[in-house]
Amino acid sequence: MELTRAGAGALELRDREIPVALPGDVLVRVRACGVCRTDLHIVDGEMPVADLPIIPGHEIVGVVELVGDGVNDIKTGDRVGIPWLAYTCGKCAFCKSGRENLCPEALFTGYQIDGGYADYAVADSRYVFKIPDAYSDVDAAPLLCAGLIGYRAYRMTGDTKRLGIYGFGAAAHIIVQVAVHQGREVYAFTSPNDDHAQQLAIELGASWAGASTGPPPEPLDAAIIFAPVGALVPEALSRTVPGGVVVCAGIHMSDIPSFPYLYLWGERVVRSVANLTRRDAIEFLALALTVPVKTHVQRYGLVEANRALSDLREGRVSGAAVLGVAS
Repeated sequence: MELTRAGAGALELRDREIPVALPGDVLVRVRACGVCRTDLHIVDGEMPVADLPIIPGHEIVGVVELVGDGVNDIKTGDRVGIPWLAYTCGKCAFCKSGRENLCPEALFTGYQIDGGYADYAVADSRYVFKIPDAYSDVDAAPLLCAGLIGYRAYRMTGDTKRLGIYGFGAAAHIIVQVAVHQGREVYAFTSPNDDHAQQLAIELGASWAGASTGPPPEPLDAAIIFAPVGALVPEALSRTVPGGVVVCAGIHMSDIPSFPYLYLWGERVVRSVANLTRRDAIEFLALALTVPVKTHVQRYGLVEANRALSDLREGRVSGAAVLGVAS
């Protein structure tokens, strides 16, 4: 399924040649691919794509069918995951200081490089990760972005006791499990009257769930905003204690409205999270097993990608949407 210049807002099903694995690459037979809100931003034109057509999808689980020259740590038959971060230069100051997520030459799966809404995908072998056997293909897919970027955002909150999570979708339903496992109190904020999301949050261990426009039972030490809604930034700040942090976890967000300086005063911090690093992937995939994180998925076929995107756009997905590409 690919996005073309004529097909903004929807994907087209087209036949393509099987991609070629160049030196350093692996060719992966896709088994499952998560449907991320970033895919929706790309398809809806909120994140313009320079070169079309492009195949979206960056929560890819599959089996290696071919390895390119020079690949030594991955072999044919390995089950691997392909995340959002697809390439970095390895030479800039960001890469050399462990901040490859900020590399100015970084390329991203499903955005500049064809992704996983397809039968096959090619990836740089340095940016693929072996998937724990405990997870099925479909259950593992959300770990590759909702989990990884969610985990990076979660780490930015520090050693907090009361954590607010705004927007209870794919990333939130994973991170609430990690936070509760580590002894945090989690307050889940959803769209008003989203009873289903609030119920899921409580089932996964949240201490409280309610509308994002209302106050939590106790002031927050920190908050993560997964919803792409800029107005939630001053809202979250107003619920946060002095010295607290509000982390904006999405790659795209609507404009943040002006707000009183009083919301920020008291050494509160607003920060964003950009992309992920390979270290994030290694740490989180190990942590997911110890929790253990259980993903809640709605499964679709590859040809149902547009329906999955529509369900995500309209708020009809509970947990994470995943395309089951092959078995």
